[in-house]
Amino acid sequence: MAAYNYTVKDDVPTTLENNTIKLKICGMKLNTANVAALQPDYLGFIFWEHSKRNFTGDLESIPHQIKKVGVFVDATLDEIKEKVKKYKLLAVQLHGKETPEFCEKLKNDLKKIQIIKVFSIKDEFNFDVLKPYEAITDFYLFDTKGKLPGGNGYTFNWDVLKSYPSKKPYFLSGGIGLGELDQLELFLKIPASKYCHAIDVNSKFEIEPGLKNINLLQALKEKL
Repeated sequence: MAAYNYTVKDDVPTTLENNTIKLKICGMKLNTANVAALQPDYLGFIFWEHSKRNFTGDLESIPHQIKKVGVFVDATLDEIKEKVKKYKLLAVQLHGKETPEFCEKLKNDLKKIQIIKVFSIKDEFNFDVLKPYEAITDFYLFDTKGKLPGGNGYTFNWDVLKSYPSKKPYFLSGGIGLGELDQLELFLKIPASKYCHAIDVNSKFEIEPGLKNINLLQALKEKL
């Protein structure tokens, strides 16, 4: 990741200093129980057949305080509702081209399920696209624009978020690993991070797709 020149103001209360930054570990598949033992705030399960981390089969018991997030890419309403019921998901992450109307329908059908809408960024982003989703989603997630809907393994230019116009909390995703923590700490000290609710990690903490490196994740937890 490039070393962006953040201007830090001493009087800005930071997410990191307030100890409120949450952790989402995504792409769960092969060693879920070991990862859950680290007690992250969220665990993400990908339900997209083209992903190497596509989750199928039975899900091990996970403490209820860890929110299970289902990750979908242009799935149908019925597909999403079936997975929510089967795996007792508490949040749905929409990583495709889901419309505001689709999100509203989903919200009405799954009243107690949180909806996270994903938007991909590289070096620039038109935040006007958020407006139709503002009243019908619980969180945004900003990820790196790449060949795949997610899991591309590299960061986007976080400077773009200096223009974030909303008060809706968001997840910061895209290629975050231990090597990015110094830049993350700087980012979390600037006004652009005020509504950063959580960081989302995946590929940089893996031995292979879906098999997480527990030692690296433990190191991340200690740093956070």
